Amino acid sequence: MPSSALTERPAPPAAPPRPDTAPRRRTRVLSLPEARWAAVATVLFLIALPLQLTGAPAWAWGPLYALAYATGGWEPAWAGLQALKEKTLDVDLLMIVAALGAAAVGQVMDGALLIVIFATSGALEALATARTADSVRGLLDLAPPTATRLLDDGTEESVPTEELTVGDTILIRPGERIGADGRVLDGASEVDQATITGEPLPVAKEVGDEVFAGTLNGTGALRVKVERDASDSVIARIVAMVEEASETKAPTQLFIEKVEQRYSIGMVVATLAVFAVPLAFGAAFTGSLLRAMTFMIVASPCAVVLATMPPLLSAIANAGRHGVLVKSAVVMERLGQVDAVALDKTGTLTEGAPRVTDTRPLPGSGLTEDELLALAAAAEHPSEHPLARAVVEAARARGLALAVAEDFNSVPGVGVSATIDGRVVAVGAPERVLGGREGAAAETAAELEERGRTAVLVEADGDPVGVLGIADRLRPDAAATVAALTGLTGRTPVLLTGDNPRAAAAVAAEVGIGEVRAGLLPQGKVAAVKEQEADGRRVLVIGDGVNDAPALAAAHTGIAMGRAGSDLALETADAVIVRDELATVPAVVALSLRARSFVVQNLVIASVFITALVVWDLVATLPLPLGVLGHEGSTVIVGLNGLRLLREAAWTRARSEGGR
Repeated sequence: MPSSALTERPAPPAAPPRPDTAPRRRTRVLSLPEARWAAVATVLFLIALPLQLTGAPAWAWGPLYALAYATGGWEPAWAGLQALKEKTLDVDLLMIVAALGAAAVGQVMDGALLIVIFATSGALEALATARTADSVRGLLDLAPPTATRLLDDGTEESVPTEELTVGDTILIRPGERIGADGRVLDGASEVDQATITGEPLPVAKEVGDEVFAGTLNGTGALRVKVERDASDSVIARIVAMVEEASETKAPTQLFIEKVEQRYSIGMVVATLAVFAVPLAFGAAFTGSLLRAMTFMIVASPCAVVLATMPPLLSAIANAGRHGVLVKSAVVMERLGQVDAVALDKTGTLTEGAPRVTDTRPLPGSGLTEDELLALAAAAEHPSEHPLARAVVEAARARGLALAVAEDFNSVPGVGVSATIDGRVVAVGAPERVLGGREGAAAETAAELEERGRTAVLVEADGDPVGVLGIADRLRPDAAATVAALTGLTGRTPVLLTGDNPRAAAAVAAEVGIGEVRAGLLPQGKVAAVKEQEADGRRVLVIGDGVNDAPALAAAHTGIAMGRAGSDLALETADAVIVRDELATVPAVVALSLRARSFVVQNLVIASVFITALVVWDLVATLPLPLGVLGHEGSTVIVGLNGLRLLREAAWTRARSEGGR
C-alpha cells in the first residue's frame, strides 16, 4: 500500500478524541469502610463533647462516647487481636487499651479523642492507597481499546488491542491513538508522545521510526508493525515500575513496625509491673490499680504523637496556602532529608508550551521581523500543528494583520504551503524544505538549533526569506530555584529529560545545571534515580508527566507540577506544586527543615513532662487529677509550639532560607 493511499484515504467518523492523560478513576471517600467508621466516630464525639462541657447529665453524653469508642476502635482492636495471634503487639492495640484505661478511671473524653485520632489516621491511609491504585490502573486507558489490524489480503478488522501480537500490522488514522509499540512500515505523520518521553512538541515519524502505544497520531496516516505485546509495551512497563517503586518503600514501614512493637511491649510490661509489684508487697488493690491507670495515662504516647504532628501539619497547612500540596506529615518530614535533586525539563524547568523566540529575516529578503512573522503566520493559520499555533499566537501578540491563505496544503513531517497575496509561501523543517542546499538559511537554522531551538524555515516563491526559532520558554524562576536547591542540598541538581541532547544542554546552561541526562525513557529516569540512591543519597525528583511517574515513585521524595501534570504524576508524587511556581520548591524544603527542628523541640518538652510525671507516680503518689493536668498540659504546650508554623512569618522565613 503506497504512502499516498495512507494519507489520502478518508477516515470513517471517529469517536470523540480520548484525553491526553489517563481518565481519572477516583475512589469515593465514603466507599472505604475505614472512612465510614472514622466519620461516624467523629460525629458521635463532636455531639458528646459539648453536652459534657455544658454540664448535661452523663446519660446524655455517656452512650455517645461509648458508641464513638465502638465505631472508631473496633477495627484497630480487631486487627490488634489478630496480630496477637501472630505473637505481635502493635501500638494501635495499645492505644485502644490506653483509651479504655482512661475511661476506667473517669477520663472518658480523653479516651474518645484518642480513638477518633487513630480512626481518622487509618481512613486517610486507606484513601491514599486507593487513590494511587486508581491512577495506576487509569494509565492503562491511554492505550485505545481497539486497533485496526490489516490482513494479508488487504482487508481491515477491528480487534481489541490486547489481542495484537508481535508481527501484526495495524493502521493508525489521523487523530487516533496508537494501539501498540511498533515501527512505521509506511506513511508519515507527527506523533505527540509527551506521555512517554515528555517532549513538548510532536515528533515527525517516517518509515523505520519507532512509535509507542498510547501516544497520539497527528495529521497523517501510519502503517505500523507491532513489535511488543500489550503486556510488554512502554505504557504497561510504566505501570509495573510505579507499582514496584512504591513497594520499595516497605523497609521504612518495617522499621516503624519494629519501633511500635518494642514500645508496645514496654508499655504493657511497665503497666503490669506498676500494678502487680505493689500488690505483691501488700498494697491495696484499689490503690495499685489507680497507680497503674495513672501510669498508663501519664506514660501514654499522646503527648509524643502531638509533639510530632502539630509542627508538620502546620507546615503542611502553611505550604498549602502558598500553593504547595504536601500529602502527609511523613512527606513533610522527608522533604527536609533530601540531599540530591533531579529535575525534569519540559513542564518543570520550562512552561511546556512552544513559543517563538527568534525571528530572523535573511539578507536580501527585504522583510522586517514583523513582515516575516506575519507571512509565516498567514501560511500556518489553517494548520492545527502546535508549531503553527505558536507562530500564529506570536503574530497575534504583536498585533499583526494576517492575510488570507489560499491553496493551503500540509505535508506531515515537512510543513505547510499556501498562497499569500499571490506569493507561494512554504513554512517547514529546514532540512526538508531546503533539501540539502547550503547558504544563509541553512547556517541560520543550524545556529538556532545549536542554541536548543526548533528551526522553522520560511520560503516565498521558492526562495528562503527567513528562519523562525521556536522553543519551550524557561520559567522565570528556574535559575533561582536551581541555585536555591544547590544551597540547601550542597549539590547541583541533575537534569533528567526525554528531550534531545541539544535542547536539554541549552536549558541546563541557562539555569546553571552541569549534569544532563537526555533522551531518557521512563526506565532511564528510574535508573538515574536509583544510581544516586545507591551512592547513599536521598533524591528529590521534580516532574510533571506520566513519563516522570516511575521516577517520582522510586525517589526518596517526589514533587509534581500541578497545572499541566498528568493524573498519574499527581497521584504518585508526594507533593504537588499547585500553581506551578517552581520557586516554592526550595521554600517548602526549608519549611520542612524548620518543622523537623520544631519536632525535636517538642519531643524534648514531651519527654521531660512524661519522665517527670512517671517518676512522680512511681516514687511518690501522683494524684490522678494532677497527672491528667500534667499530661494534658504538656499536650497543649507542644501543640501551641507547633502551631507557630502556621504564621505567615514562618513561610517568609522559609522563602528566605530557601534562597528567595
